[in-house]
Amino acid sequence: MKIFRNFEDAKIIRNPVVTTGSFDGVHIGHKTILNRLKMLADKHNGESVLITFDPHPRKVLYPETTGKDLKLINSQEEKLELLEKAGLNNVIIIEFTLGFSKVTSEQFVRDFLSGILNAKVVVAGFNHHFGFNKEGNYKQLWEWQEKYNFEAEEIPEQEVEHETVSSTKIRNAISEGYIQRANAYLDHYYIIMGKPEIFLHKNSASLPILVKILITEEFKLLPSPGIYAVSVESGLVFSKGMAIIHTRPEEKAEVLVNVFENIDFTASQRVTLYFHKKIHGSVNLADDKAILKINVAKEEISELIY
Repeated sequence: MKIFRNFEDAKIIRNPVVTTGSFDGVHIGHKTILNRLKMLADKHNGESVLITFDPHPRKVLYPETTGKDLKLINSQEEKLELLEKAGLNNVIIIEFTLGFSKVTSEQFVRDFLSGILNAKVVVAGFNHHFGFNKEGNYKQLWEWQEKYNFEAEEIPEQEVEHETVSSTKIRNAISEGYIQRANAYLDHYYIIMGKPEIFLHKNSASLPILVKILITEEFKLLPSPGIYAVSVESGLVFSKGMAIIHTRPEEKAEVLVNVFENIDFTASQRVTLYFHKKIHGSVNLADDKAILKINVAKEEISELIY
């Protein structure tokens, strides 16, 4: 997958089949769009393209209201890996600023999709809006096909177990610890990527060795505090593991993991945690009872088949 940071560099893309959006989570609805992009790209002897934005538009447009506490399902690194796994050919990451937010829907289509990229097909998800004040929609794209020489297509709403899929519902499920529900919406495991550092609990030798996962994404959404069954990937090595989402007073949540098999961590490695299931509620590592809770949870996770 090729990554571009501006439209001009992306002019080299052959017969682009394009969609736009934040694609936070790369969930089952997003994958439906990406699969359709691939089919249309093959039909037009072209390449699939996602135009996405950094930072998230709500962080820029509504910094004191809805954007203030917005947490993201994926870090940028996580999202790019998921997009590549989904088979996307190209992603164009545009810096979202207040100035860019003033671009009207027709300017966006005329200057960028048609003018620079020469898009062959523009695909819009259900109820997708774009441009200044979200004035653009699929109806406009349909009306502009002949004027700007592209085809327009809309993807219908997606449902999982009769519930409409949305990034908001996935965020709610993750933040409440309903990992299995979130995974169903996502159509893949909720993941956390980061770099490891060894964390030894100072009060007890009975506590399993925990590895703290350093997360660089400031707005990364973490599950509710508790103990989770996870798979741990480091390089080409996989292991069962136990993740603890741990909070301390007046501090940000920490992600700690105990790996059941031997993985030699180094500070330069990237570790990926794949979340399967919540096993236990929050634990206070300063409490002696935490040792029992953690060891019981570890035994339960060891017996799980995953």
